Amino acid sequence: MSEPGARTSPLESIDAESLRWFVAVAEELHFARAARALGISRQRLSRTVVELEDELGVELFAPDVTPTQLSEAGRDTLAAAREILARAVSTSPADPESRSLRVGFVPGVTVSKWERIWADRFAETPLETVPIAAADQLTALREGLVDMCFVRLPIERDGIDAIPLYRELPVVVVPKEHEISLFTEVRAADLADERMQDASDVDQAAVILEMVAAGVGLAIVPHSIARLHARRDLVYRTVTDHPDTEIALAWPADRTTDLVEEFVGVVRGRSARSSRAPAGRQNKERGAAAKKPAKARKSTAKPAKKQVKRRGR
Repeated sequence: MSEPGARTSPLESIDAESLRWFVAVAEELHFARAARALGISRQRLSRTVVELEDELGVELFAPDVTPTQLSEAGRDTLAAAREILARAVSTSPADPESRSLRVGFVPGVTVSKWERIWADRFAETPLETVPIAAADQLTALREGLVDMCFVRLPIERDGIDAIPLYRELPVVVVPKEHEISLFTEVRAADLADERMQDASDVDQAAVILEMVAAGVGLAIVPHSIARLHARRDLVYRTVTDHPDTEIALAWPADRTTDLVEEFVGVVRGRSARSSRAPAGRQNKERGAAAKKPAKARKSTAKPAKKQVKRRGR
């Protein structure tokens, strides 16, 4: 460990696995689901988070709150942990020859569902999920820092394959006592007289929402970003006529490996036996090969059948 004062953050001394486990819980906001996605027990995950809280001297999750919510210190820790993990990725580019898959995801994307499916289907092949700043999503792909990445569109598509996955509703974030909090949804015209902040940089969402809470101005962000940075003093309401945002899975076209195709199949909901996935095609080919001897036996029997028929005339 470095001498005191050599590190800029106490998180720098935490092992990457503990940080990654904390990020998984913070993204999922559900200990049991996060534990399943990570392939560990809920007790082990809870113990790791408690140990992390003890080492940092803060509560990362709001106590006695259901469903699980990050505390203010937890939101700050989440941002710092993502930054540290992203830095670690930038110093160790993915090895295209390794039998593992490294998948990045931008803020607001929850990958635990696909992690669970991958772990069940390809237990022998490690899947590493890496938080990536939205501003770095294209760089991470082009420089091979990740094999694939869940990105926010639009993205420069030259040499990049991408499949759109889903769209996110925009929401306006307002202080809890604001009159807009009385409605379930609003239109852009309802915000015409409000002071609005530029919230296009989702990487700065925590800072932007802090300013909303301080009364500086309202902000329109994707629903997942508002949920990720949820605060007790803020509420968010759907804006019905504001442009939505789109999430896609992207990867370099010239690095479309079998593992990449398998993960695309997982995300698209293909079954493990699908003939469109590499493993499925192999199973289908093996099945076809197994049937060939039977066809050959059937073809050799045909002349005998014709001969019997002729004798019956």
